[in-house]
Amino acid sequence: MDPNARRLWKLLEPIHAVGYFSPEPIALLKEAGYRGYWMGYFAARSAPLGAVPAEVVHAVFYNFAFSHVSRALPDAWTYAPPEAAHEARRSGAVAALRRQLGPLASSDDLARAASLASRAALGAPMEGRTLYAALRSLPVPTDPVDLLWHAATLLREHRGDGHVATLLAAGIGGRESHVFHALAHGTSPSVYATSRNIHESEWDALVSGLRSRGLVTDDGQSLTDLGRETNAAIESTTDALAATAYATLEPGEVDDLITLLRPLTKAVVASGEIPHQSPMGLDLDEVG
Repeated sequence: MDPNARRLWKLLEPIHAVGYFSPEPIALLKEAGYRGYWMGYFAARSAPLGAVPAEVVHAVFYNFAFSHVSRALPDAWTYAPPEAAHEARRSGAVAALRRQLGPLASSDDLARAASLASRAALGAPMEGRTLYAALRSLPVPTDPVDLLWHAATLLREHRGDGHVATLLAAGIGGRESHVFHALAHGTSPSVYATSRNIHESEWDALVSGLRSRGLVTDDGQSLTDLGRETNAAIESTTDALAATAYATLEPGEVDDLITLLRPLTKAVVASGEIPHQSPMGLDLDEVG
């Protein structure tokens, strides 16, 4: 695994995630006209792609049930266009970060972190990375806090696109990836019941499919040796693909970015607004 790519993911993911969990973006998406949390989520995250149909979002996001996506899209676009969804998430996330960071929001260290992260985000390869490329087409903010969230979001989706490609190559389907990750890390199935609509019957069927390929133990509670090897290979390849984004930075600048992000991310995590267990796969106790 590329240690810096993994460290930076852990530091940037919470900054990006305020767009899902903090009250400001959720409220602004509601004000824009979207009906319920999930319509706002699918509209805002897919907005850089344009008013695409549910099939496209289902394919790009990879791990949601099509029925979940299609309850929100394309219906969302009858309430407000993609531009409104993105603006609500962006402005809400930036407002949340300003509140969470307090005096750090106007610091030189944040401005430097935003500049370094943006250089990496805008210099990453686009080939095969659909959601990242869509985000790259958007205007680049000049305000440092806005720029930091934009860069964190670009880098997050760049990594995510690579992770999807890696899962697909490993033969782990979108819905299976939740079960696979949960068994690898001890995440409760209840997390996926509430956030990904995976209920007991589907969970059991997914476990059975993984078991039939020798990836899950007979009791369905953990990964086999082959499962652990497969998981390690997926994580290592994901890190290697994500590391390409940081090739534009000098080694010393990568170290600087890690150092500068630590207090910022700790302040975001300290707000308590990001769940400790979520499908993001990030252990907030490891941040720092």
